[in-house]
Amino acid sequence: MELNYWTDLSIQYANQRNYLDDLFCVYPTIPNGIRQIDEQRWSNIEQAFNDKDNDILIKYLLNLDLFPIKDSYVAFLKRDPNAVKRNPKTVARLCGRLYEMGLDKIWEKCTEPKETNRQIGPLFKKWYKSKSLGIEPVPLNQFMTTKDNAILDASDAEMQKWASENIGYKRNKGLDFVGRFNGKYVIGEAKFLSDFGGHQDAQLEDAILTLTEPNVNAIQIAILDGVVWLKTQNKMYKTVTEKYAIKIL
Repeated sequence: MELNYWTDLSIQYANQRNYLDDLFCVYPTIPNGIRQIDEQRWSNIEQAFNDKDNDILIKYLLNLDLFPIKDSYVAFLKRDPNAVKRNPKTVARLCGRLYEMGLDKIWEKCTEPKETNRQIGPLFKKWYKSKSLGIEPVPLNQFMTTKDNAILDASDAEMQKWASENIGYKRNKGLDFVGRFNGKYVIGEAKFLSDFGGHQDAQLEDAILTLTEPNVNAIQIAILDGVVWLKTQNKMYKTVTEKYAIKIL
């Protein structure tokens, strides 16, 4: 199968040039500072910890942005705080681990910075809003009242709504890019795939669903970056080189 022209260029770029140095201009993934915990809230956590009050300790920790333990049962307790009283054995098991950790380690885990890959979502839009593509994005009313080349400045949901009403896009999924070039609309999703497997594979499949959505009156693109372009036998590389003709801006 002959590679799509843009796919081939992307592979060459990632494997032969200073790809990561240039990519940092689009995705300057600098971790945030530590998460903050209110002094009174932390004082309450310390008190419950020292009193070995399992229910109170768990409830206070569940109210923080980040629970200090990765455990499959925590999400259930977060969504149904009343389940703390109904499940004393689960609470005791979790608290046993917390007491083993100690307060210093609990503080460290609860104040960890947000993961970098959860911060990069808006960065692609920020990049093209700086006129990196040679065009300053415009609001919807201006986008619709001209036939010139243009990029839409709108939220993911607003782009989805416009695409649904105007070009037949039916996915219940926001878009990262809507533009018009040479009289043709272009829509797409941007993904920075930082590793193989799991959630990252799902992100690639999500972009492909937008790319292959049928009956859309527009050019559909997937704007992919990261390990997907490494020449290996991984699933991502095979997907973009063997299964689909991925198009890259």
